[in-house]
Amino acid sequence: MRQWLKELWSYRNLVYNLVSRDLKVRYKNSVLGVVWSWLNPLLMMLIFTFVFGVLYERQDLPNYHILFLSAMLPWNFFVGAVMGGIPSVVSNASLIKKVYFPREVLPISVVLSSLVNFLIALPVFFILAALSGIWPTAYVLLLPIPILIEVIFAIGIALILATLEVFYRDTHMLMDVGMQAWFFLTPVIYPVKSLPAQVTLLGITFNPQLWIFRLNPMASIINTYQDILYYGTLTAVDFLSRTAVTAILILIFGYWFFRHHSGKFGEVV
Repeated sequence: MRQWLKELWSYRNLVYNLVSRDLKVRYKNSVLGVVWSWLNPLLMMLIFTFVFGVLYERQDLPNYHILFLSAMLPWNFFVGAVMGGIPSVVSNASLIKKVYFPREVLPISVVLSSLVNFLIALPVFFILAALSGIWPTAYVLLLPIPILIEVIFAIGIALILATLEVFYRDTHMLMDVGMQAWFFLTPVIYPVKSLPAQVTLLGITFNPQLWIFRLNPMASIINTYQDILYYGTLTAVDFLSRTAVTAILILIFGYWFFRHHSGKFGEVV
């Protein structure tokens, strides 16, 4: 593992170039070019602000659109990183067959590209939040923590799924459905606190607020974003700590799984 990481680090310039290429290709031949990096999140947030701040303003949650956006932005980052990482190896088949480089740089560069777009959107979010009367507190200094945990988790998932996509091309189609289910099982359009404390299903009584954290790492990550960006505090630190450990374990397994099968990529793709 240490040797793999050392090799990966030696190719850090390639990762940088792939991230730059992805960002340039995304806005190639457009009139405004990279300006769309700011306009896209701005337009998206304005639409959501109108829908959830004017048409569907929840009385129990003031400035609900800010709560929604504080969860939707990191969720979009996660979806873009994972769904973009799945075909990253297959779509670069010609490159893989011609040049040697650590294959893991492909899904990693996609995750980092999605991270850049997320970071670009954050200043726009803070401006809209301030206009809505929600100002950042000192807890905003802890924002790098959930970002780092999400990046680690996304890279691990992307490595696993990118490997599976090489051998099973149905992976991305299954994940299209899986991501939709995952979205509703993650507190994006609702805060965890709004869930009932007790539910009975098939004769089994359980606490959904508790189990959504235990079974869904993204629930803890998104909840932390909402705490910091909307509530101006930090709760469920114990679950966030467990999620950090889970993310690291998934990254380690994903990296090993990817490297273990990467030798066959050239033959299969």
